Amino acid sequence: MLRHVTRRAAGWLAMIVVATNVTYFLAAWFLDPRSNYQGLRPVRTMDQIDRALAPYDLDPRVPLVDRWWHWLTSVVLHFDWGKSPVGASVNSEIGFRVLVSGQLVTAATVLSVVIGVALSVFTASRQYGWWDRITQLVSVLLFNIPTAVAALAVVFVGVWLNQRLGLRFLYVAGEKSPTVAGWWPTVADRLQHLILPTASLTLLGYVGYHLTQRSLLLDSINSDFVRTARATGLTRAQAIRRHALRASLIPTATSVAFSIPAVFTGAVITETIFGWNGMGQYFIQTISKNDVHGTVAVAAFGAAMTAVGAILADIAVVLLDPRVRVS
Repeated sequence: MLRHVTRRAAGWLAMIVVATNVTYFLAAWFLDPRSNYQGLRPVRTMDQIDRALAPYDLDPRVPLVDRWWHWLTSVVLHFDWGKSPVGASVNSEIGFRVLVSGQLVTAATVLSVVIGVALSVFTASRQYGWWDRITQLVSVLLFNIPTAVAALAVVFVGVWLNQRLGLRFLYVAGEKSPTVAGWWPTVADRLQHLILPTASLTLLGYVGYHLTQRSLLLDSINSDFVRTARATGLTRAQAIRRHALRASLIPTATSVAFSIPAVFTGAVITETIFGWNGMGQYFIQTISKNDVHGTVAVAAFGAAMTAVGAILADIAVVLLDPRVRVS
């Protein structure tokens, strides 16, 4: 098992290196850091703009290969991912925003998987019953609601609840309050800010797991090994939980693992509506501001998360499928 994971990790590490360097050349070719200075007053000449970009290794007068080599040695030797066209440290931005998105993504992903899988088990064992039909209808409706609409609906519900309760319990903007101090007050404040965006992501995230896992579970319920388990004296519900669910969880576990990078960098609309300065917003900002080093860092982070997801998917398959363990 350890040797397999090590071999897979080495392969993914090579992929990350190649993808990151290719992204650097593409970003350097297509993004123009000069645009960050061209709208400033007083108006600067191109030569002045190039001199301002030189300390950040973004001077277009320097050959691209030389800029790439200096950036690569900084990353390898000092883990310094460079600076933006206005001098902001990419390391500081990434470090802060990963923590911000991590709070949101972890809670939403766990809740989405737990709710989706639990609901699929409950409805699959009651196929075509009232609960099955109602939950399917709700999931299909939620699946077709745009993210922005769902997030705004959650905001309105949060504001309405605050007004009904007569206190500000649910926060609709930001990831923390600047005036809160102390360990427990800070934790409570973060949780209050986390409730609404997590509810928004969970509301749309559980749907895919519910519908997919229900279909997979219905296929497994009628398998020979489940009928054999029933013949040993297990009830239908016990056979589903102990045998059918375990077999049908393999595709879902793989899907969850590979969704990690998309969730980290893809919650752009939710982060924008709720005012969370996470990786999704940073990804958009690096493109709009022609930030070469920031764009490359986000691409590297996405590649690293993809590798982590792939390794977690392999581990999940090994744990869930005894045939793989034996082989």
